[in-house]
Amino acid sequence: MGGTTLLHPVLVDLASSVPDTGWWFRHTPASRDQGVLRRRPGYDKTMSATELWLVRHGESVGNVAASTAQAVGAQVIEVGLRDADVPLTDTGRVQADALGRWLGSLDANTVPEAVWSSPYLRAVETAHIAMGAANLPLAVHIDERLRDRELGVLDLLTTTGVAALQPSEAQRRQWLGKFYYRPPGGESWADLALRVRSVLLDLERPEVPNRVLVVCHDAMILIFRYVCEGMLEADLLAVVAAGSVTNASVTRLVRPAGQAAWTADAFNADQHLAAQGVPVTEHPGDRDSFPR
Repeated sequence: MGGTTLLHPVLVDLASSVPDTGWWFRHTPASRDQGVLRRRPGYDKTMSATELWLVRHGESVGNVAASTAQAVGAQVIEVGLRDADVPLTDTGRVQADALGRWLGSLDANTVPEAVWSSPYLRAVETAHIAMGAANLPLAVHIDERLRDRELGVLDLLTTTGVAALQPSEAQRRQWLGKFYYRPPGGESWADLALRVRSVLLDLERPEVPNRVLVVCHDAMILIFRYVCEGMLEADLLAVVAAGSVTNASVTRLVRPAGQAAWTADAFNADQHLAAQGVPVTEHPGDRDSFPR
């Protein structure tokens, strides 16, 4: 058929009923582009965000509690706060300040022009401290879609705790793997991808500037890469297995004007912390990336 892709009639009907945003869905099962949104050839609508600066929040009280619990083999992470209310540690605040001072040293044509943040306290604190240190008069746009992954019945449990207190869930997760496993009352990584796709559509609005700083969480940063770069499950899990996202690190995704494909210009960059003598902290959490 000369490489022509036939669209299901239902998809055609749906495509004709939605506003013309210049996007089309490329459905090619044999291609690594399956499920990736592409800009229709010849569509010349002015694009908005062309750079995403993805920042993991500074070290939090929860990060330290989780790492401590894992190290001593505890079943439960002792925090005493809702996940949404977990603040930065003193180190985390220093990291956020160093991030801001580095941003403030950048050229005006390079520095981010807008700031979006998860509503969780550790992310909001990071964003506000960084903007103050950078002396950038940018409002912090709070978006609940950028919140951390919800763990449902597994919340505050270590890997040891899940195996001891929720053995059936431990077995189900092992079978399904990290990407598709959804704990009762919680979210899978695939669920996070739906959130990210929704955020990306909003970043297409004409009032959104080119360079957007997004302060969020390690899992969200990885899922942004998964969606924007058109990764497969195995690609994402390989990135996860290679190492964790460090606190206050920067991952920059870019796309040339007029194109839809994103590429990672920088991933997990934390040199701005080390250059200022600020501790680089790594709190990996659950490293069981691949199903066994």
